[in-house]
Amino acid sequence: MDEINTIFVGGIRIDEPIVTITDLLVSVLCFIYAYKIHRSGKKEKTFIFFKIYFFTMGIATFLGGVIGHAFLYAFSFYWKLPGWIMSMISIMFVERAAIEHTRILLKDSIVKAFGIINIIEFLTFLTLTIVTLDFFFVEFHSGYGLMFVVLSLESYLFFKTKNPASKYMLIGVGLAAIAALFFMFKISPHQWFNYLCVSHIFMAAAATLFYIGTKKIDMSVVTKQK
Repeated sequence: MDEINTIFVGGIRIDEPIVTITDLLVSVLCFIYAYKIHRSGKKEKTFIFFKIYFFTMGIATFLGGVIGHAFLYAFSFYWKLPGWIMSMISIMFVERAAIEHTRILLKDSIVKAFGIINIIEFLTFLTLTIVTLDFFFVEFHSGYGLMFVVLSLESYLFFKTKNPASKYMLIGVGLAAIAALFFMFKISPHQWFNYLCVSHIFMAAAATLFYIGTKKIDMSVVTKQK
């Protein structure tokens, strides 16, 4: 299952073509969702952060597909770093979006504190990734951001307000968790459609649920804590 599959198109070598295509699927969807949020004209920080999340994730998965898989043979290992960094930036912004979403319920001072912690967390994992060149820290940052920050905050909002946006966000996190499980345990249905391809399909589904959730966010419904 670990053998690299290769095809030639017009004499051009393309490694892991299905992995590349599924990576690009995630990229295209993310760019579309970023554009749709931009066209919506919504100016609240929650929407701005979700727009940046989708845009940067689109860049990350594009770089991952093209440089990290299809043409990695033409680049050094260090060229994986731009895609890794963009992925980490995207996770930081989906965390920030979830943090801003809590303004419908939490005090501004608490939201601000969460924002500061978010920046410290991002800079810590970014430094570790650049210094060690170890993808583990990219994975850990992604898991922490989605499975701890987004999951915790949106769960809290959902149980307190029953807002539909949080429901879709939580389903999206669940799909992202399934993607992570396929990736971690390398569960591959087929040599050509391996665990990376399956992971990308679930990532695409997660992005779609995040976008549906974003559309349903209503920041005008505020129930602040005393």
